[in-house]
Amino acid sequence: MSPLKNVVLVHGGFVDGSGWQAVHHLLTREGFNVSIVQNPTHSLEGDVAVTRQVLDAQDGPTVLVGHSYGGVVITEAGRHPKVAALAYIAAFAPDKGESVSTLIADPAPGAPVPPILPPRDGFLFLDRDKFAHSFADDVAVEDAQFMADSQVPWGVDALNGVVAEAAWRTKPSWYLVATLDRMIPPPAQRAMAERAGATVSEVLGSHAVYMSRPAAVAELIKQAAGVQG
Repeated sequence: MSPLKNVVLVHGGFVDGSGWQAVHHLLTREGFNVSIVQNPTHSLEGDVAVTRQVLDAQDGPTVLVGHSYGGVVITEAGRHPKVAALAYIAAFAPDKGESVSTLIADPAPGAPVPPILPPRDGFLFLDRDKFAHSFADDVAVEDAQFMADSQVPWGVDALNGVVAEAAWRTKPSWYLVATLDRMIPPPAQRAMAERAGATVSEVLGSHAVYMSRPAAVAELIKQAAGVQG
């Protein structure tokens, strides 16, 4: 099979698609057609619909990439016929009937607890003062502060959105474990990747690994696309 040239990037909760900028630049320089989904993150259903619209516009087989909560979105939207491969970047990889809420319900003893504040009007935010430490510890201080101050409200309905069928059961998948992640513990990432039968790579990086280690992220995506490094 010829290498895939289309890539669709899906962001997670609390952030928007602009964080993919460095990954976008690396991939487009190598001739990939890269599209970035701007999910409203109000509900899983809504985010899957937006992602499917972007997939509809692709001109052929596509690598669908998700970071964090974006992994839930691609697990559901990845059943789209144009999706040929899935790439999870420090992401949730749920199975049928699971959600972010169920996956984080029983953390391992000693695992870091994300500083999620109580819901406000049905939306979640991270504690601004703890955002950098938990989400973006290896991102430039000013950039991490901007991320904290420009948070996108993450809907409780997105947190609780349940996957109907897991795309990784029928599509090949790749997974990049961020070994310094304080939002999704690395052991949980490894367990989800193993269950999905994903091809796994690991990199020293925070939860914002797509920003701090874009070359490693781009390399995993290239592997999923069938490009030999």
